[in-house]
Amino acid sequence: MRSATITRTTAETDISVTVNLDGTGAYDNQTGVGFFDHMLDQLARHSLIDMTVRATGDLHIDDHHTVEDTGIALGQALVQALGDKRGINRYGDCHLAMDDAQVRAALDLSGRPYLICNLDLPTAKIGTFDTELVREFFQALSTHGGITLHIDKLHGFNSHHIAEAAFKSVARALRVAVETDPRKADAIPSTKGAL
Repeated sequence: MRSATITRTTAETDISVTVNLDGTGAYDNQTGVGFFDHMLDQLARHSLIDMTVRATGDLHIDDHHTVEDTGIALGQALVQALGDKRGINRYGDCHLAMDDAQVRAALDLSGRPYLICNLDLPTAKIGTFDTELVREFFQALSTHGGITLHIDKLHGFNSHHIAEAAFKSVARALRVAVETDPRKADAIPSTKGAL
């Protein structure tokens, strides 16, 4: 089983993340941040990674620490579940359309974190959710998951649709990247012999 549980406790947040890379996309995410829970649900459902997130944070200040720290814990859980990355596809990409929005995501589970995030969300809020936190989440996920991650908005004027398309496109790219390559199931996907 390629699964992992990470618990992360700080003075600002208390977070537990469980993932199963070989799941069906089942999810049970409760962070206290409604829109963020909706995005995590999309991430699980479309990556086919089973995901359970429990987070309590200093929401009386704002959502920043909860969102960022969840990204940190999720990235760490992915690293643990992937192990030495033997047999995985490693790379994944997706162009995803959602109504007015089209977002392209491409990623490499290289162990070398790097984020390019060109989403240009047109509003500062989606409901009560600060749209700048979309990038903060992906930055934390990329950094602590060792993921080279590029996300680009090609079209879109509705912030909710753009953000949701971003999470879904990253999910679809992640789904491909973590899957086992049947032609190289026992090999590390690098000429270096390690990732």
